[in-house]
Amino acid sequence: MTGESIVVIGAGIMGLSAAWALARAGHGVEVLEQGPVPNPQGASVDDHRLIRFPYGAQDSYVRMVGAAFGAWEELWRDLGQRLFAETGTLAFDQGRPGWAARSRESLARCGIAFEVLAPGEMARRFPMLDSSGIAEALYLPSGGALMAGRIVAALAEHLSARGVVIHAGQPVTGLDPDRGEARLADGRRIRAGRIVVAAGPWAPRLLPELTRRVTASRQVVVYLQPPAELAAAWSRAPMILAIDPENGFYAVPPVAGLGLKIGDHRFTLQGDPDREREPSDEEALAIAGLCRERFRNFPGYRIATAKTCFYDVEPEERFILEPLGARGWLMSGFSGHGFKFAPLLGLRLASAIGGGLAPAALTRWAAGQET
Repeated sequence: MTGESIVVIGAGIMGLSAAWALARAGHGVEVLEQGPVPNPQGASVDDHRLIRFPYGAQDSYVRMVGAAFGAWEELWRDLGQRLFAETGTLAFDQGRPGWAARSRESLARCGIAFEVLAPGEMARRFPMLDSSGIAEALYLPSGGALMAGRIVAALAEHLSARGVVIHAGQPVTGLDPDRGEARLADGRRIRAGRIVVAAGPWAPRLLPELTRRVTASRQVVVYLQPPAELAAAWSRAPMILAIDPENGFYAVPPVAGLGLKIGDHRFTLQGDPDREREPSDEEALAIAGLCRERFRNFPGYRIATAKTCFYDVEPEERFILEPLGARGWLMSGFSGHGFKFAPLLGLRLASAIGGGLAPAALTRWAAGQET
């Protein structure tokens, strides 16, 4: 089935990736976005997002990453540019074996190349880090930073050039997915053969039943200026994943003219995505402080800026990609790790809408339930 009219709600990475894949499949696509495009309040519009293989014990998502790399290559060809910087990946457990140890076992099962680093080797190769107290460290040559904000802007421009109509500043206030209808704030109603809801943390406002499954989560990230003597080491650094339930963090090295970013993998599970957009000094200091024991010469680092974004979090961090009523599809629950899969999810959705993939199979796969 091709050539349907499809309305996508949300012009973040999920909505635009769905529009990209659906337009490629021959559908007539329109996108409705409540703000400007790119929308600076959207979860997709920060400097970067990570793509990496380590996933704890979640083999299904590890396997999805390989397919995701392939989908990004398709998108780069269409965009005519490659908005990605390969950095490699360093994952470690602080204090006791945990997420990195589970990742090592999963990577081995899935056949992904990695090295186990002794603390001394980690310190030699990455002199900006203090390796004391490290229980386990893994290095992978794969993985890197996706230039998130630049990707969203380039994708929107590409879609507009190929006939996808993107309506900025058009908030949706109601849905009837059985009829394929979206109601706009100005009172208009838009009908289509299909409707795809990819509204991020705003989706539960359109679909109240979703509040039982997805929670908005306000996240603060900081950009640090490293001390001069460590700038060269950071320019060659991998992404850093210290996924710990008590004091973990992740770090994105300065690549492609962008800064050194630090974030907390833990979720706040609170906040209103239309409010609380400015982080406080105390919040910024708390995020930067997650690295205090791990970054050498930590007092020499300066906070350059801090930002907030809002995730839509499913309790087990399993993606929601499922039919919605008779004529709709829902894309939700992508938290902080969905961006890397967006083109792949869009392509799989287009396949399901075109009849090439059973909807139930797509839903199970997206939720990481395929073995």
